[in-house]
Amino acid sequence: MPQLIKDIASLGQVLHEWSILEYEQHERNTAWYVIMGVLGVGLVTYALLTGNFLFALIVVLFAIILFLQSHQSPRNVLFQITDLGVVVGSRFYPYSELNNFYVVYNPPEVKNLFISCKSTWRPLLRIPLLDKNPVEVKYSLREFLTEDLEKEDEPMSEKIGRNWRIH
Repeated sequence: MPQLIKDIASLGQVLHEWSILEYEQHERNTAWYVIMGVLGVGLVTYALLTGNFLFALIVVLFAIILFLQSHQSPRNVLFQITDLGVVVGSRFYPYSELNNFYVVYNPPEVKNLFISCKSTWRPLLRIPLLDKNPVEVKYSLREFLTEDLEKEDEPMSEKIGRNWRIH
């Protein structure tokens, strides 16, 4: 489980560091809101007609989260690769809790570092590389984690989220 940072000195020597946005903020035009609204109302109507009230609640909660997220700006979060682990904002992930990493680099659309945790309950960490050299980042991480060379593309959930502008 990632640890909350209490003592910055105990995180080790910083090898790479850059600032990333907490999440990607997409420009959504009126057509996007109309399409998503119609889709949401359709899904809620279907759920109510079939008696699936939990699904209707999930769709409504999803719509509320998207609405609230679109009306606030993402925070800047510090990302660091140290000799003891990885820091994302106020969370420290020691290398003992991380499984492997891979880089998907298809500029200008996709330039991301993905780090998987050993725990199945922890999500895949997606770190935008921005203007960082992916070769240098890979070289530094290889000292502590194995690189998953079989993965050449981002997860399907990332593609869907980016194409539908929902994360």
